[in-house]
Amino acid sequence: MSQSDFKIVVVGGGGVGKSALTIQFLQNYFVTDYDPTIEESYRKQVVVDNETCLLDILDTAGQEDYSAMREQYMESGEGFILVYSIIARDTFVEIPELKDMILRVKDESYFPMVVLGNKCDLESQRVIAKEEGQKFAESINASFFETSAKQIINVTESFYEIVRQIRKYNESKNLTKKDVNKKRRCIIL
Repeated sequence: MSQSDFKIVVVGGGGVGKSALTIQFLQNYFVTDYDPTIEESYRKQVVVDNETCLLDILDTAGQEDYSAMREQYMESGEGFILVYSIIARDTFVEIPELKDMILRVKDESYFPMVVLGNKCDLESQRVIAKEEGQKFAESINASFFETSAKQIINVTESFYEIVRQIRKYNESKNLTKKDVNKKRRCIIL
């Protein structure tokens, strides 16, 4: 088995649970204290669909104070996990803005993304319907999960799915490059 490296960036508003999801995935531990992240980088080796992968995961600042850092990490990311909280409408409203910023920085019309509606264990406080999150994800060609770092719902699946999205994107880019190379060949007789 060959190993691939994937640079994954976790983005979303402050307090949506980006760090809790990331730490739950990496260490099988739920962080109960909220400590606003500036930026944390983690690495984990996993096997996704029988292929060993080294995930380089960047857990980003959700606070607007650090928005200047966003473009920098967006340039290096190969795939993005966009997280909102199902109990806070303002965090959902921010997701399309983050998506637009990613596409602008990448100068692409599509880029690998997974949309997560986090804190699905807080059903009684829900303000964003699951269908609303699904509809948005479909509109940008992204996968969608509702997650809970606390109850370990769809945490691993979310990270594995972004790996699959990156692979698919890279394969399509490689095919496009091959097609371009074929078209550029000329034979002089």
